[in-house]
Amino acid sequence: MSTGPQKYPGASTAQWWQSRWGGDPMEVNTIVWHSTEGTGLPDYAGGSAAPNFTALPDFDAQRLTWYQHFDFDISSRALVNKPGGVETNTLNVCQVEIVGTCDPAAHGKWTARHLYTPELPDWALRDLAAFAKWAHDEHGVPLTGDVVFKAYPASYGANGVRMGAAKWNAFRGHCGHQHVPENDHGDPGLLPMAAILARAAETAPAAP
Repeated sequence: MSTGPQKYPGASTAQWWQSRWGGDPMEVNTIVWHSTEGTGLPDYAGGSAAPNFTALPDFDAQRLTWYQHFDFDISSRALVNKPGGVETNTLNVCQVEIVGTCDPAAHGKWTARHLYTPELPDWALRDLAAFAKWAHDEHGVPLTGDVVFKAYPASYGANGVRMGAAKWNAFRGHCGHQHVPENDHGDPGLLPMAAILARAAETAPAAP
């Protein structure tokens, strides 16, 4: 069922969770973006709540270090899924966690260097755009997303931008955890998604 390369070039598999937790094969058409609300690489409770990818900032090198936990076209585990509702983790979504925070309160008090999603440095935008471009070029994930990213904490819970079942089932492109039904998280807050996708589209060919 899965087509295209399953490993993102250069990504580390030092935290590979697919062999432990399996996952369902999919043909990904959507990227769901998260923020970890921390400064280090999480272990995701032994992989039980892991995404497909984690982007960890290397501030000295001014780049993102990528960790891959599941194949691109295998479902991961970072979303809530409630019985009797829509599918979330398994509905053709690849999930990416950005190590950092969307919370202005955390941003204001943390002393360690960290990414704050509303104010990402240019090198982080560059590397997130590179991933979006790869997902587009190799898997046809649209460089679009007709959703509004809201700033945290207004993005938490019933936030006015969370999708209903019909829109979620039909959605293609890029969205955040704050948009996924059956979930209440507000990450990744005011992620500059439009800027990331515009940068990715500068050299991306038309979707197949």
